[in-house]
Amino acid sequence: MCTTCGCAADEQYHHHQHDGHAHDRHHTHDDHAGDASKKIQVEEDILARNNRLAAGNRQLFTQKGVFVLNLVSSPGSGKTTILERTLRDLAGRFKFAVIEGDQQTDNDAQRIAATGVPVKQINTGAGCHLDAHMVCHAVEEFDLDSLDILLIENVGNLVCPASFDLGEQHKVVVLSVTEGEDKPLKYPQMFRKADVMLLNKIDLLPYVDFDAERCKEMARRVNPDILIFEVSSRTGEGMEMWYEWLAQGRDRGLGTGDW
Repeated sequence: MCTTCGCAADEQYHHHQHDGHAHDRHHTHDDHAGDASKKIQVEEDILARNNRLAAGNRQLFTQKGVFVLNLVSSPGSGKTTILERTLRDLAGRFKFAVIEGDQQTDNDAQRIAATGVPVKQINTGAGCHLDAHMVCHAVEEFDLDSLDILLIENVGNLVCPASFDLGEQHKVVVLSVTEGEDKPLKYPQMFRKADVMLLNKIDLLPYVDFDAERCKEMARRVNPDILIFEVSSRTGEGMEMWYEWLAQGRDRGLGTGDW
C-alpha cells in the first residue's frame, strides 16, 4: 500500500508520525506495535477520503452520461499505444478525452494530443498512482457535456492503483505478452478489481516464450468474471472486439446511471 511505497501518502504518514522532527530514542516492541496501528489508521483515512471523492466523481460522470475507464498496467505494457489506436480508429464515432498519469514528463500526453483528442497531464512526482482528487480537478479542463468516453491512463504500477477508486465505471488492466504469464497470480488485487483484461502485443507471440492460454487461465483463477480481449495495438488484430465492448458500455450508460 502507499504508506510503504514512497508516494505522497507515505509522506503524509511520516509527517503525522514525526511532526517534522528527528527523534533519538530506543524503540520497544510496544512502540512498533503503536507505529503499526497508526499506520493502518492513516491508510484507512486516506482510502476513506479517496472513496468519498470517487463517489462524487462517479455521480458527476453518470449525470453527464460519460463512460469512464481507468487503464492500469505495469510500465511498458502498451497502454498509450492502445489509446492512440483506439482514438484514431474511433475518431468519427465517439468524442473522447484522456487523462494521462505519469510521475514525470508529458511525453504520453503529447502522443495523445497528436490524435486531436483533448488531454490533461497529471504528474504525480514521487506518487505511484492517480487518486480521485487529482481526477476531480483534471476533468475541470474538459466539457463533460460534449464527451462520450473519458479514458484515464494511470501511472504504470500493478500495486497501488488497485486500491484507489477514481470514480470510473470499469478498471481495464493491460498485460503484454512480453511480461510473465503469471502476473495475475503475482498481482491478484489488480486483476481481481479489473473487469477487462487486454492481452496486448499478440503479434509477438511467435517470438516470445509466453503461454497465452495459461495466462488467461491464471487471470480467471483470480477473477472468474474478467473479460479478456487478445489484441495487438500495432497491427490492429483483435481491436474490433475491444471497440465493440466500448460501444456497448457507452450505450448502456446513457441515462441509466446503472453500473
